[in-house]
This record gives sequence, structure tokens and C-alpha cells, in this order.
Amino acid sequence: MANSKYEYVKSFEVEDRLLPCTWVVVRIDGRSFHRFADVHGFEKPNDINALNLMNECAKAVMEDLTDIVFAYGVSDEYSFVIQKASNLYKRRSSKLVSVIVSLFAASYVFNWHTHFPDKKLQYPPAFDGRAVCYPDDSILRDYLSWRQVDCHINNQYNTCLWSLIKAGKSKDCANSELKGTRADFKNEMLFTQFGINYNELPQLFRKGSYIYRKKVQNSTANGTQISRKSSFVVTIDHGDIIGDTFWKEHPYILGAEE
Repeated sequence: MANSKYEYVKSFEVEDRLLPCTWVVVRIDGRSFHRFADVHGFEKPNDINALNLMNECAKAVMEDLTDIVFAYGVSDEYSFVIQKASNLYKRRSSKLVSVIVSLFAASYVFNWHTHFPDKKLQYPPAFDGRAVCYPDDSILRDYLSWRQVDCHINNQYNTCLWSLIKAGKSKDCANSELKGTRADFKNEMLFTQFGINYNELPQLFRKGSYIYRKKVQNSTANGTQISRKSSFVVTIDHGDIIGDTFWKEHPYILGAEE
């Protein structure tokens, strides 16, 4: 930018650099997505096409921004984990959030017809975002566990709610029937009244989706020698991330030695 007498206006900009040497999580959420889902006729309680579209958008973000090491998504939200050592956009919160949100929203519109070939996009989706720093691996994992627990609680409730609604009850009546009930009551209701074994529902619905860079070994032969090199493939999967198993199988995600 050329120097001029007007350059003083830069002094009014807010310094929004995030703390160094911390995990940065950028979480995006759909804005007014209840209305968006209703207008576009999403299946209740889960629309697999809409969820797959969200996953494809998150994967596109990770492929574009290599400092993102992990992402977790459910419903209309996605959390992107940026590695501790990253200096992407000089760790400016406004830059990180705006770039991730815009990449995600653009990908959503771009890929809409791949997942909804028979539905016209009635209006463009919008997402908000925020960036939060987490100082160590334990707190980062607690954050991700919180989101996955939230996924389970909301999905179990919504599965019951929409089963009751589809059986003929009003939304208010269904909500009243479920108010204050425990998880075991909901599981029993689903099984006895609707023949649904909650634990057999797709993990995509019950546990959400996570995306990571899967380490794969590539072998190439050169005469009598075999050369092996590791590469990383951005991979979408579904399963438990609260326990230790996943993290022990992929220690490099959080920067640990294998």
C-alpha cells in the first residue's frame, strides 16, 4: 500500500491476533438454518444429503487450508482445529473466521446440485463464525467431546420428537411428552413405540462427522529397492472421538510422536 497522508486511518484497526502456541478452533454455524431447512424441504430429523453436503464443504476448506488438522461437524455447524504452531494470516481472528466462513459458504452453493439435483437453491445460505483459543490438548479434546455429546443429546431428542410428530402428534404435544425425560426413557420409547433401536442408527446421525488427514504409506519400486513414503489424505469418517482410541491411532493429529 502506498504511503499517503491518509494512512493514519490504519491506526483505528483493532489488533485481533490470537494467542500464540494455542489450538485455535473456528466454529461456524448456519444462520437461521431452521428456516433454510424448512424452505428446502430437508428430511427430519436428519437429511443425509444435507449432512453430506456439509461434510463436502468442510473437506474443501481443509484441502484449501493445510494448517487445519481436524474438523468436527454436526447438523449445521462445523468446528475447524488449526494447529498450535500456525501463523496463518498472522493468527488474526477476523481473517481466519472470514476466510473459513466464506470458503464454506461458497462451497455450499457450488456443490448444492451435486447433493440436491432435483431441488433448486431458493436463496443462498449464510454462516456465522467465531474463533476460540484452547491452551492444551486436554482442553481441546474436552471441547470436541462437548460437541459430540451435544450431537448425541440433540439427535436422540429429535429422533423421538419427529417419530411422535410423524405418528400424528402436534409439535407442542410431542415436546411436552419429552420434557424432562432421561436418555433411557427415550431409547425405550423409540424401541417399544416405533421399533427403532437407537444404537443401530447411522453413526453419522448419532456421533456426527470428523475430518482428518489420514496418513497412508505409498510404496514405489526402483529396480531392487522399494521406497516408502508417507502422504496424507483428507478423510471423512464417523465414530467416537471422546475416548482415547482414535487419538492413539492417529497421534500425529495433535502433534504427538507415533
